[in-house]
Amino acid sequence: MKLLTQEILHQFYVTGVQEDSPDPLVIAKFFCPWNQWTWYATEYHPSSRTFFGITVWFETERWYFALDELESVQWPWWLTIERDLFFKPTKLSELSLSSVLMH
Repeated sequence: MKLLTQEILHQFYVTGVQEDSPDPLVIAKFFCPWNQWTWYATEYHPSSRTFFGITVWFETERWYFALDELESVQWPWWLTIERDLFFKPTKLSELSLSSVLMH
């Protein structure tokens, strides 16, 4: 599965930097199908191929994560990190994890 499409890249470009926003727009959601790890991307930096957003795994936090790392994960056998095809850009405050991250 392609994690980034031209449409998603365009949305990141239009939205711009949101790192300091108290209620950023989450553009894309990635998940690990064999556990509950999830990445919510609010920014993408093409020069470094990194995202800024919310990571949900052992703890929920705002953090940077790399496209190359998401694309390199494969376990077991054929399973890879996937993009939620049904996710639509959503304000952080509208997601169930918002109470953990909103200050």
